[in-house]
Amino acid sequence: MAGIFEIAQAGDKAYFFRLTAADGTVVAVSPLFSSIKSAAAGINAVRENAATGLIVDRSSAHRRAAVGRSGGRARAPLAGSAVATG
Repeated sequence: MAGIFEIAQAGDKAYFFRLTAADGTVVAVSPLFSSIKSAAAGINAVRENAATGLIVDRSSAHRRAAVGRSGGRARAPLAGSAVATG
């Protein structure tokens, strides 16, 4: 079973969506939107961009490992790599 997008209300005039996995785990929560229509547009944007989006690792653990391996120089990702660093 695929994940589920759920639109919920936060207060009187604010809406958000969350993406839950098949096992019920919350995978992502959106920022607040002023209308249900805007929240639905946000879901469509996630659907369109998620499959082709780059992964950018900005974690400190990644930077420490990259600096340690390259003698202080940042390393360029390999050709065809799906992960961008920066």
